[in-house]
Amino acid sequence: MIEPEFPEPIDMSRSDAGYLMAAEAARLKALARDRLGVDPVAENNALDTKTIQHDERRARLAALKMPQRGSLRLEPLEDIFLEDDCAKGHIIKGVFAWGETSAWIAPPGGMKSALLASAAMSVALNQPWFGRRAPGNPVGVVYFALERADLVKRRLIAHRRKLGLPENHQTAIVVQSGMLDMMNPATVPLVVEAVKRAETYFSQLPDCHCAGLLIFDTFAKMIAAGGGDENSAKDQGRVFANLQRIKDELGSPHIALIGHTGKDEARGARGSNALYGDVDVLVTIGGDTIKTATVSKANDIPDGPLFSFGSEVVEFGTDEDGDPITVNIVTSGEVTPKGDAQPREPKLSPDQRTFYRILHDAGRAGLDLEDWNEKARQIGIGANRKAKLYDLRKALEDKRLVREYAGRWNVNHG
Repeated sequence: MIEPEFPEPIDMSRSDAGYLMAAEAARLKALARDRLGVDPVAENNALDTKTIQHDERRARLAALKMPQRGSLRLEPLEDIFLEDDCAKGHIIKGVFAWGETSAWIAPPGGMKSALLASAAMSVALNQPWFGRRAPGNPVGVVYFALERADLVKRRLIAHRRKLGLPENHQTAIVVQSGMLDMMNPATVPLVVEAVKRAETYFSQLPDCHCAGLLIFDTFAKMIAAGGGDENSAKDQGRVFANLQRIKDELGSPHIALIGHTGKDEARGARGSNALYGDVDVLVTIGGDTIKTATVSKANDIPDGPLFSFGSEVVEFGTDEDGDPITVNIVTSGEVTPKGDAQPREPKLSPDQRTFYRILHDAGRAGLDLEDWNEKARQIGIGANRKAKLYDLRKALEDKRLVREYAGRWNVNHG
């Protein structure tokens, strides 16, 4: 068979086009050797084989990673490790990671919004936050103030004044005021467009190129705006699906949600327990004069106290009646917690304490209900009366000491 001098071009719309190109290149190289009467030495054979194998692998990867329009993108494991050393990127080290979602919850008046206003200033000004490393360059912040927007603005201005910045200082923070129905997928492009406009503004500031931190205040209002119920796991799921769409569209910023615990801090996050499974980091804020931020759930950092902080009142002048205009903001430095910052331990019966300890000793993995009950029976609890195990579990659940998610029970460290 006579080989054509100029073969038909390969159809690049085919999914295996890259593979065919590599194979064709190898065939033409061999044909050229034959025409010249050159016999490759063994070393060249080995080199040629390796080159062909390398080209074939590149072709296979191209076909895998660049499919036709509308197809799902796939990444082989070996390429993921070549492109990413698996180190998590942080905006504030150990707290705000790129692409993650955190929840910051406290009872009414618990300084949760004040704490996130402080975080916004640190991120936008590239400053450490309670001893945690700054991002390295200013990172833009979009603060979605779904409620009490005027208070949010006063707090941010108060921080600017405390830092001695002039009134016209351009800081990489923008505030959006008003309700957002985050249960509705139609809200996603509105948020994405607003953040992209903010990034255009941020790009004009020195060393700031993106919006990396999106703060939503509060989570309850995101659900209520769409007529949803924060006690419904289904409604919460809709919100988190839309938040993920926002992250996917924007290149994985960090989303920080501000939420409520209710008046009883020991009861954890208000609403459905699905929140614990949907966020990467959940921080509860408690205490009286001195507040303590405590990690209740996290993927990669240990549970327990994160830092403690105080607050101070900043005056803005006087109103029309001559009374001072004030706002309470978070102090910049970490403080040592006092006795009033330590939550009181709920009273437990001896059996309740033992039943709780079984789950605690299981660690982060937790236990399914049958394993938990069986371990209790092995030490004599509930062996004679099955209902006792139910009563013990309900007592711990009512005290918000334990929680269930996806069929697993865990200690609620909040």
